[in-house]
Amino acid sequence: MLRIQVDQVYSSHQNFHPHSIKIPGDITLGGLFPIHSRGPHGVNCGELKKEKGIHRMEAMLYALDQINSDPELLPNITLGARVLDTCSRDTYALEQSLTFVQALIQKDTSDIRCTNGEPPIIRKPERVVAVIGASASSVSIMVANILRLFEIPQVSYASTAPELSDNNRYDFFSRVVPPDSYQAQAMLDIVKALGWNYVSTLASEGNYGESGVEAFMQISREAGGVCIAQSVKIPREPTAGEFDKIIKRLMETSNARGVIIFANEDDIRRVLEAAQRANLTGHFLFVGSDSWGAKSSPITELEDVAEGAVTILPKRASIDGFDQYFTSRCLENNRRNIWFAEFWEDDFRCKLTRPGVKLDPEKKKCTGDERIGQDSSYEQEGKVQFVIDAVYAVAHALHNMHQDLCPGSHGVCSNMDPVEGRLLLDYIRAVNFNGSAGTSVLFNENGDAPGRYDIFQFQMTNHSHPGYHVIGQWTNNLRLNLEEMQWSGGDRSVPESICSFPCKPGERKKMVKGVPCCWHCELCDGYQYQLDEFTCETCPLDKRPAPNRTACRPTPIIKLEWNSLWALVPASIAMLGILTTIAVVITFIRFNDTPIVRASGRELSYVLLTGIFIIYLITFLMIAEPGVVVCALRRLLLGLGMAITYSSMLTKTNRIYRIFEQGKKSVTPPKFISPTSQLLITFILISVQVFGVFVWFAVIPPHTIIDYEELRPPNPDLARGILKCDMSDMSIICCLSYSIVLMVTCTVYAVKSRGVPETFNEAKPIGFTMYTTCIVWLAFVPIFFGTAQSTEKMFIQTATLTISMSLSASVSLGMLYMPKVYVIIFHPEQNVQKRKRSFKAVVQAAKSLTEKQNGDMKIEPDRSQ
Repeated sequence: MLRIQVDQVYSSHQNFHPHSIKIPGDITLGGLFPIHSRGPHGVNCGELKKEKGIHRMEAMLYALDQINSDPELLPNITLGARVLDTCSRDTYALEQSLTFVQALIQKDTSDIRCTNGEPPIIRKPERVVAVIGASASSVSIMVANILRLFEIPQVSYASTAPELSDNNRYDFFSRVVPPDSYQAQAMLDIVKALGWNYVSTLASEGNYGESGVEAFMQISREAGGVCIAQSVKIPREPTAGEFDKIIKRLMETSNARGVIIFANEDDIRRVLEAAQRANLTGHFLFVGSDSWGAKSSPITELEDVAEGAVTILPKRASIDGFDQYFTSRCLENNRRNIWFAEFWEDDFRCKLTRPGVKLDPEKKKCTGDERIGQDSSYEQEGKVQFVIDAVYAVAHALHNMHQDLCPGSHGVCSNMDPVEGRLLLDYIRAVNFNGSAGTSVLFNENGDAPGRYDIFQFQMTNHSHPGYHVIGQWTNNLRLNLEEMQWSGGDRSVPESICSFPCKPGERKKMVKGVPCCWHCELCDGYQYQLDEFTCETCPLDKRPAPNRTACRPTPIIKLEWNSLWALVPASIAMLGILTTIAVVITFIRFNDTPIVRASGRELSYVLLTGIFIIYLITFLMIAEPGVVVCALRRLLLGLGMAITYSSMLTKTNRIYRIFEQGKKSVTPPKFISPTSQLLITFILISVQVFGVFVWFAVIPPHTIIDYEELRPPNPDLARGILKCDMSDMSIICCLSYSIVLMVTCTVYAVKSRGVPETFNEAKPIGFTMYTTCIVWLAFVPIFFGTAQSTEKMFIQTATLTISMSLSASVSLGMLYMPKVYVIIFHPEQNVQKRKRSFKAVVQAAKSLTEKQNGDMKIEPDRSQ
C-alpha cells in the first residue's frame, strides 16, 4: 500500500511541470522557494533544505488553505498556486520563472496543423497574477527583472538586499521583510552600543551579501565612529582552503575582533569551521544578519566557536496554526507536495521504496507511520510568518480590488479577467492589516516593510537551555539589554573590538591617515597640557601643567627665605661685619683726638666706614621680601656703599700720589689736599652714583615682578615663579660698574704709590686692599654668570653677590682699620704724638726716594760687567 502511495506522489506531476506544484484555483499565485541547495559545479540542485525550503513552501500552502476557507476574505474565489524550486541559484530560478509568464507570451500557431489538417488544441498555461518569493536577494533580483517586463507583482518573504528598494528598477517588487539598510542600521547601532569602533565585514558573493555589507559601510561612514578594518568577500564557488585564507586575512587586523557577517548559512558554517581549525575559538565576535538569525544548522557542532555571536532577525512570532498543520502532514495527506517524500526520508533518516530502485541495506525502511515532531526534531523556521503574511498581502489586495471592480459579484468578474498587474500592484502597496503575528503588514512607497527586529545572542555557558536568547529589539532605535549578554566562557564583560585603546589623560590622539578610528597616543610633554583629545596646548607663562596634564595650574611663587642656607650664610657674614664696623666707629669716636685716628684722616675714615656699613647692610635688603620700598633701596644702596668706600679710598690714594709727585718737583704743596677738599672730592665722586640711580628711578620706577622664565626647567614640576625686584643681571652689573671703575682707578693709584717711604706709606694698605678686592670681584664674575642654567640661579647669585660685597668690605675694614684699632686698644703706648710731618719733610723724603731710584739705575750696568 505504501509503495502505491509513493508512486502516486511521484507520478501525479509528470505531465506538464515535472518539478513544480500545481494547486488549482480561480486565481493563481506563483511561488518561488529554495527547496534544494545549490548543487556542485555543473549540477543545478543539491541537497534538500528542510527548513528554508519545505517549511516555507508549506507555509504558502497553509496560507492558501486558510484564505480559501475564510468566508470573509475573497468569498467565492479560490486561490491556486504554481510553486517552483529555485535550487538557491539565481540562473536556475530565472529559467523556472519563465513558467509564470508563458500565458502572457503571444504565440503564433497559424502555421501549425495536425496530421488530419485540423488546427491543434494547445493547452493554455495558467495565468499567474502575482509571485510569492523569492528567498535569496540575488534570486529575487534576477526574477524581478523578468516579472516587471510582464507587469507581474512580486512579494518576497525573505529578500532584504537594499538594492531592491530602488523603485525605478524594481517597481513591481515588494517585501514583507525590512530591507538590509534597516538591518545594517540596526547592526551598526549594536556595534556602537557594545563600544566597538573597529570591525571587519564578511559577505557572500552576490546581491544579498555584497549589498548588505555596502549598506553597513555606507551608514557607518555617514554616522562616523566606526571604521572597517577588512572587507572580505566569500567567492560564489570557493576553492579549497579559501576559508582558511579568509580567517588569516581577518587576523591581519587582530584588534578588529568584531566581524559583521552577511553570508548564507553554508558560508557561515565554513567560516566557523576555519576559525576552529585556526584555534581562534572565542577570538572573533560575530554580528550576523538575518541569514544567520536563530538558525541551528550553521552552528551545529561548532557551538564553542559561535558562542557570543549576536544575530538579528526580523521580528517574528511562531504561528501555532502552522505547527499544528505541519506536524500533521504525512505521506498520505500531503500528496500535493512533490518534494514531501524526499523530506520524509531526510527528516526520519529512512528510505522509501520506489519502483525499480533497490533499497540500501544500510538505511532503515520508512514505515509511513512516523510523525513529525515526535519521531524527529521540529522547530518552526523563522520566515514562516513572513511567507504567510506575503500570501495574505496579495489576498487582501485581490479582495479590495474585487470589491472595487466587481461590487456585488460572486466570483471573478470580467473586470478582473485578466487581473491587471499594475493595478494589482497599487492595491498591494495600499494594504494595511494585522498579520499572522499580530503586527501590522504594510508597505512604503518603495514596497518595503517597516523595520522591526529581534536581537539574539547565542549563549552556552551558565544556561539551563543553551541556544539563542533574545537580548534586545530594534524598531527605528535600539533597545539592548547588555546585562543579559555573555561571551565566550560565560564572561559578562563586553570584549573590545577597537583599533586603538583610549589615550590616557594628558595624551593626545595622533590620527592614522585614512583610518579615523586608529590613532597613536602622544604625551603632551614639557609645559603642554591636553586642550582636547587631538590637541596639546602650552600653558601660559604663569602656569604649569597639572600632574595628569589635562589642565594648567598656577606655578608656585618663591622668594629667598631667611631660613635658607643661601640667606643664613651671607646674613651671618654681614651681621659680623656690621658689628665689627660699629665697633671700629665707636673706637674711632672714643679715641677721636688720638694721634692714630687723626693721622688716618678722621673725616674720610668716617665716610669710608659709612660706605662699608652700607655694603654690609645691602645683604639684608637683597634677602628681604621684594617690595617697592625694598626695591628702591636696593637700587640706591647696592652701588652707593661701594661708591662711598672706593671714592674715599681713591681720594686718599690720589692725595698721597699727588703730594709725593709734587714733592719731586717743588717745595710748593699741591692743591686740594686739605680735609675739606678731600671730603668735597669724595662727595662729588659719590654724587655721580646717586645721580645715575635717580635717573633710573625716573625712567623706570622701582617695582616687583614675578619671573617665571628664570626657573622654568624641562621638568615642569620644578618650575617656580620668582618674586624679585625689576633688576636684571645686567642692571646689577651696570649699577656696580661705576664702583668698579672707582676700584680700578684706586688700584692704579695704589700701584703708582707703592714706592712711598714706609714712614709715609698709608697707600700701601690701600694697595693691598685693592689688590685683594680685585681678586674677589674677578672670582665673582664667573660664579655670578656661570649659574645662568642652574635651577637655584637666584639663590646662588644673591648669595654670591652679597658675600662678594661683604668680603670686599671686610678686606677694606680689616686692612685699613683693624691694625689701627688693635694699636689703639692693645698698645696705647704707641698711640702717641710723633714729630709732625711737614710738607718740607715730605719733599725731603720724595727727593731721597728719587735719588735712591736713580742710584739703583746707575749700579745696574756695573753688575752686568
